[in-house]
Amino acid sequence: MSPTHEVTNQVPPLIGHDPIAGDAALAEACVRHADRATLESLSALGRLAGSEQAQEWGRLANENPPRLRTHDRYGHRIDEVEFHPAWHELMRTAVENGLAGAPWAAGDDEHAHVRRAVGYLGWTQVEMGHGCPTTMTYAVVPALRRAPELAARYETGLTATAYEFGLAEPSGKRGLIAGMGMTEKQGGSDVRANTTRAVAQPDGSYRLTGHKWFTSAPMSDLFLVLAQLDEGVSCFLVPRVLPDGTRNVFHVQRLKDKLGDRSNASSEVEFDGTAGWLVGEPGRGVPAIIEMVNMTRLDCVLGSAATVRAALTQASHHARHRSAFGALLADQPLMQNVLADLAVESEAATALGIRLAAAVDAGEAAFLRLAGAAAKFWVCKRTPGVVAEAMEVLGGNGYVEDSGLPRLYRQSPLNSIWEGSGNVIALDVLRAMGRSSESLAAVTEEIDLARGADPRFDDAVKRLSAELGDPDRLPLRARRIAGLLALCLQGSLLLRHAPAPVADAFCASRLGGDWGAVLGTLPASTEVAALVARSAVETVG
Repeated sequence: MSPTHEVTNQVPPLIGHDPIAGDAALAEACVRHADRATLESLSALGRLAGSEQAQEWGRLANENPPRLRTHDRYGHRIDEVEFHPAWHELMRTAVENGLAGAPWAAGDDEHAHVRRAVGYLGWTQVEMGHGCPTTMTYAVVPALRRAPELAARYETGLTATAYEFGLAEPSGKRGLIAGMGMTEKQGGSDVRANTTRAVAQPDGSYRLTGHKWFTSAPMSDLFLVLAQLDEGVSCFLVPRVLPDGTRNVFHVQRLKDKLGDRSNASSEVEFDGTAGWLVGEPGRGVPAIIEMVNMTRLDCVLGSAATVRAALTQASHHARHRSAFGALLADQPLMQNVLADLAVESEAATALGIRLAAAVDAGEAAFLRLAGAAAKFWVCKRTPGVVAEAMEVLGGNGYVEDSGLPRLYRQSPLNSIWEGSGNVIALDVLRAMGRSSESLAAVTEEIDLARGADPRFDDAVKRLSAELGDPDRLPLRARRIAGLLALCLQGSLLLRHAPAPVADAFCASRLGGDWGAVLGTLPASTEVAALVARSAVETVG
């Protein structure tokens, strides 16, 4: 059959770019908080992340979601989940490149957590679902250190750079993956309403009975789980395989049918005399698990920043190669405004995410406690709108699965919902302020580093101070406070470190009020062409 027309004005595939070194904002943040050698150490990962092969892994892992096998052919309960080989390639790459627990064993590397954050932000642009078990393996280590005997037994595997899938006795594996089971049907984020009970055993272990409503990555080797003791909610380590080699009781009831994150298995699990070991003090499970939560919050920010950047990259690439109404989209003023606004959002999220990772390296626990909560609220909350706007840049093509943007869009609300949605996190910002004067002082000090650099920023800081100075009805205003705190942190970072056009656009729109209700409404004075050029990525080959 002869062709009816010649295909023209189509955008070439987005392959052969480097989402790490090729992202000016991310590369500069890496060098600023670490050094050039740290950035160069991620060069191979960056090239792989922009390759056609990696993109294919992401597609296949999502189009072939995990499958639950509760029983074997003989009727024996096995509770196993099968994954497509592409999932294992994604996981292997993440673990081998130090994006899981490796930074905790980095020794003399004073920039290990920044390196890991930069790599995570770049690599998860390929596929977000496998970031969940990668994150939990990273986050479990500081919590597990509350139980030195357990840490001594399992930390080597959790910090290894070897990926070994399959249920086996943990001490015999080259590398381990961790999961988490906190929430239950009746309580959700209110974990103190949990009904799972733990009973002490003569050998020092406990037996857990109850259910967990959301247990992610059920094929992980180890889980932190909350359960009730007489003293209150307590934290336990639950392995899938016990030290004697037998399987622990871990009944996977079903896998969740989720909006997005389809490559990752999230499950409901029943415990029935399941063996676990206490982590931390009895009745102090929430403080123990918060050690893990602080690190998962970091990755919620990094993962959302990655989603925003991936959407911006798709939109920018499309606009640079697609013509309409007689000119390239990227050369048309209104499209430049949209792309510039997306670029500002991306750079602000990136700068704040890497700053949080630098706080882990520096041991700035007080800063991280408050800044991490505020960043988690704001950056994650912004993501769905940014992805939707990027989808519109592609028009109808962006609504088609082949573009990759529908997967990003389905993924975009997850980090805002995970580990406590907007209200829970906003109230936790207030809690962090009230319980620790050190946290508020540390964040205020960071913000104040940019005082005097821009009057719009200074006015925003005054508004924040006024909000905090009026204690009446604070919970009602928690979202206002959390969002403004995050914006002031982002503004401080951009004023000190970003090019002047970026900082000016941020202050004018996000802080100064010269902005509309939608993206693409930056003021006329904005150097939109410069912002678009800074955010562009180059493809090779």
